[in-house]
Amino acid sequence: MEEIYQRYAKTVYHFLLVRTANDDLAQELTQETFYQAIRSIDRFDESCKLSTWLCAIAKNVLLTYQRKHPATENIENPEVQALQGDSTENVVMNKISNVDILKMLHGLAEPYREVMYLRTLGGLSFKEIGEVYTKSENWARVTFYRAKEKLRKDVE
Repeated sequence: MEEIYQRYAKTVYHFLLVRTANDDLAQELTQETFYQAIRSIDRFDESCKLSTWLCAIAKNVLLTYQRKHPATENIENPEVQALQGDSTENVVMNKISNVDILKMLHGLAEPYREVMYLRTLGGLSFKEIGEVYTKSENWARVTFYRAKEKLRKDVE
């Protein structure tokens, strides 16, 4: 388990840091993620990469934490700027503020919101997103595209 921790702790930590914008909280939740992984290692069936499985656990740990500790979001999170890139798909995003982006993302229904977070802030591939949801890579692509279209319509 120590080897797994050494190999994947940084990935899980960055996944959580992007979502929380809080170093201490991300570290705490990373530890909880690995604790939960140890408790349920017998349920890992190797149908996905270990990093994807750990990120799915981290997502659930974060959701549990958020339910127990409702708090205001840090809307000045510089990581949100990851949404504002030079790529064609983000041209519309360059016209609006980070606060507006967060509001729009927060307003998306599931699974659109989570897929957008995982892709744009978490840096997961479509294949990994599909694995997190136990769906196909194509499902993740289509869901991401539909979420982008919803955001584009909101901007217009």
